[in-house]
Amino acid sequence: MEFSIEGTVAQSARLVFDSGEIAWATKGAIISYTAGLRWNVRMPGGLAGGLKRALSGAGLSLTYLETTAPAQSVILGANAPGHIHEWSLDEDGPVLTTRGAFLAAWGDRIDITVSIARRPGAALFGGAGLVLQRISGRGTVLVHGHGDFRKVSLRPGEECRVSTGNLAAFSSGVDYDIEAVGSLRKTFFGKEGLFMTRLRGPGTVLLQTLKPKRPMRHG
Repeated sequence: MEFSIEGTVAQSARLVFDSGEIAWATKGAIISYTAGLRWNVRMPGGLAGGLKRALSGAGLSLTYLETTAPAQSVILGANAPGHIHEWSLDEDGPVLTTRGAFLAAWGDRIDITVSIARRPGAALFGGAGLVLQRISGRGTVLVHGHGDFRKVSLRPGEECRVSTGNLAAFSSGVDYDIEAVGSLRKTFFGKEGLFMTRLRGPGTVLLQTLKPKRPMRHG
């Protein structure tokens, strides 16, 4: 699979398929595709996997792309301002993506499942959520982040604190929990909320410089 990432304010990715190649993408990501490319809606892991994935914010199903003809292509986007980062499963290992961060994945024996937060506090208050999408195998994952990306490499036992909403993705080996911001003054006037997400290495962390906007509710 060949791919390229283009754009500045709202990046998109172009995937070029050879015969027999397939890819997974988040629903609604297709901008355009060539006539020889086929796509459908599937649930990796069946209904049980789909129900768990819905809790992660990724929806019950994903878009499945395939072709039997060479040199077919698709252009994918996240429908939001931001950038796209390539995550190599071969080099960086399995990745956990937060709500809205998964864009696409392809390769050998790609497994898209969900991971339950290890610590209840992080699940409820850390911003990453109770259920995260986990992608493993051998290949490439495209992660979308709002704004720009900051990549942090954590050594074993090394920690960093992340503001709620700025965490896009991280290695499956990274442990995450929460901690209170501190004094009441910081809690009420610091505009960082009650808790920060604490990440402990080893592993890689992808931060997004803009917090995703919550969808507006009507009625």
